[in-house]
Amino acid sequence: MIRAGRADKVRTLADLAAQRGLSVRRYQELKPYKAEGFPAPVSSDGAKTLLFDGDQVDAYLAGDPVPALPGTDHDEDLLDRRECAALAGVRPESWNGYRARLAEHLAVVGGVEHWPRGAVLTLRRAQASRPAAGGRPKRAGDQVPRDQVLELTAQLLDADPTINAARVTDALGVHRDTAQRALTTVRAERIADRLTAHRGLTPEQAAAEFGYPAGQVRTATRQALTILRGRAAAPYLAAVTGALCTAGLTEPTTAPAVQYDGDTVRAAVSLSAGAPVAALVWDEETGWHTADSRRHPAPRTPLFEGHTHPDPAALLDALTTLAN
Repeated sequence: MIRAGRADKVRTLADLAAQRGLSVRRYQELKPYKAEGFPAPVSSDGAKTLLFDGDQVDAYLAGDPVPALPGTDHDEDLLDRRECAALAGVRPESWNGYRARLAEHLAVVGGVEHWPRGAVLTLRRAQASRPAAGGRPKRAGDQVPRDQVLELTAQLLDADPTINAARVTDALGVHRDTAQRALTTVRAERIADRLTAHRGLTPEQAAAEFGYPAGQVRTATRQALTILRGRAAAPYLAAVTGALCTAGLTEPTTAPAVQYDGDTVRAAVSLSAGAPVAALVWDEETGWHTADSRRHPAPRTPLFEGHTHPDPAALLDALTTLAN
């Protein structure tokens, strides 16, 4: 750890090499920092990047007694991820899920991420105060912003492909349902990517290649196939949206965001104020429908019975008919 108030004293191997007039590569080959009596790194055991206290190094090189570092723990001590994980009582690979909750306390020293001891202790106390059973309290908000949940879940999944929703909940401080949806979504997207790259695989085989337990991915494997159908529909939806834009009926010029309603692919296009309806909703099973709300478009009246992919020009004609 970096003791409180000593972050500006920290030196990297590059700093030590420059101090000796050597290249980093040559310094690492000679390994003078391995010599007997050389000050121990202030980085944690097993750290990939070694950091040293400059005052200790200077004293050693000058032949003077190496001063001891403060031995009393302080809230402003800076801990790297291994030390933070140990203090928080979690595995090092699980720390990625906690770090977002301490983003404002992050300190990068010598190219290595550190967090203050006090902030980690506060987080640990908050974790300990949560109910021991029954999940998060009712109406309790997630402790990680929703737009970060998928990314952080993906990091946890990278570290442990067998992770379950309970452990994601514990790591991120989100509701169990949020954790389960995030796990399913990330796994489904990855399975879909693998199926795209390797056409001969089944969803179950792709899941196995990632190391996902079969009992945890039944929903994800189904959703992966839905995602693939959504990706296949994107060019058609882009063509329709482009035609609507050219006709002055909508503003976006790209395909609308595809949504997954269970195992069904849907997409919605908000129309301009002068259009005959507020929005259009496309459903892969039933095709295009009108919608009465731009904010929450829901399919109402079908435009083409039994035809899910009408030509964009035909869709424009149908809207013109509605306007008249």
